[in-house]
Amino acid sequence: MEEDEYRSTYDAVNQRRCVFEKAINARHVGCGQMHRFYLADREGVGCQSEAANQRCIALLERMRRDARFALQLTHIGGPLPHNKEIRVQVGGLLGIQSLVQPERDGAGKVDNAFDVINRAEQRYGAVDAIPFNEIMKDIKQFQGRSRRRGDKK
Repeated sequence: MEEDEYRSTYDAVNQRRCVFEKAINARHVGCGQMHRFYLADREGVGCQSEAANQRCIALLERMRRDARFALQLTHIGGPLPHNKEIRVQVGGLLGIQSLVQPERDGAGKVDNAFDVINRAEQRYGAVDAIPFNEIMKDIKQFQGRSRRRGDKK
């Protein structure tokens, strides 16, 4: 399947794309509002809730903006490279999880992002009120998969 055709079909099938799709497909994050689907031997993730999707979009935008320093970027003028996007998504959610569920600190995985974000909203009153300065260390420290032997990239 040609990539443009794949993208077009993907957008038609998945009208409410999960913004944490990369973290979910990397198996670092799960979510109670996600639904998985398969298209042309690839896995996609959508969101079952418009309200949850909008909240996650706002959260991810805020994490990206605040993570500039941690990622050693002067500005973010578009999509982040895959590695940096994974660091923001997984590291950010792990940081929020450690704030609202201290017993899960160091778990290395977020089982239900929807629940973690709900808990953060209940504790801090709103997504924007989350102390993002405290989760930046988690974004900075998170390392995705290590390179396989022989990879020179």
